[in-house]
Amino acid sequence: MGKSTDNSTPPTLIFIKLAAMTVIWGATFIVGRVLMQSVAPFTAAFWRYAIATLCLLLLTIKQEGRLPPLRSQQVLPLVILGLSGIFAYNAFFFLGLQTTDASRAALIVTTNPTVIALSAALLLKDKLTPFKLIGIFLALTGAAIVISQGNPLAILAQGIGSGDWFLLGCVITWTIYTLMGKQVMKTLSPFAATTYACLIGTPIFFIPALREGLLQSWQTFSVSVWLGILYLALLGTVAAFCWYYEGVKLIGAAKAAVFINLVPVISVILAALLLNEPLTPTLILGGLCVVLGVSLTNR
Repeated sequence: MGKSTDNSTPPTLIFIKLAAMTVIWGATFIVGRVLMQSVAPFTAAFWRYAIATLCLLLLTIKQEGRLPPLRSQQVLPLVILGLSGIFAYNAFFFLGLQTTDASRAALIVTTNPTVIALSAALLLKDKLTPFKLIGIFLALTGAAIVISQGNPLAILAQGIGSGDWFLLGCVITWTIYTLMGKQVMKTLSPFAATTYACLIGTPIFFIPALREGLLQSWQTFSVSVWLGILYLALLGTVAAFCWYYEGVKLIGAAKAAVFINLVPVISVILAALLLNEPLTPTLILGGLCVVLGVSLTNR
């Protein structure tokens, strides 16, 4: 990417990039699930973001000429971004995928926009339209159906599994990241803010990864493991991020967000095709509720 994307960029190319972004993000759950069968969670997260941070740093310098200097009042919000959206979110993501199917994980995590909309209304006094209220209800109901496997009341009696708790942690930490990010991006570009967040969050993975045997385990990684890590770093983090913000800039946030609504659909289809995960009636019903709810929330 250059310093800015000019208006001569063919609209068709933007839609192709956004469609590719949807498939890439949908497949991250499948790749993450496969990685967790042979790599420890903090080790996977460290390598993913060590590579992605270097690429984002180079892209930010290319786009803006340098990594912009920080003012003192920007430091704490950026630390919160690094702790929530980079460290905590990815720790929960990989820990959850150790025990939870990729399709189920995708449907839980995809409730992000509805929780963000609800939190913004409660904390930032954002307006909740009737469409958003219906969307929040549908998405959260769909998530409850998926988590409880069709019997939401069972959650009260049996509780929620550890993998699902971790994935719900993804939703909470991404909500914090998004709400704080809105404030940070009033004074920093998305690239600069994300790069700083990565520079802050990535080193925190090192200590728990070290305890998992980081310095020894990387030498035994198979080619497929490295390909999975590179996929998550270069495509799932860097390329998809660039294409999403290019889409937001050229066609607007509302149209770009429509593509995100399709991420769980792609995840469920790929999980069924590649991992032989079952398409149960409750998964389909819950998934439809989540997708419809997120679509209404993003209107």
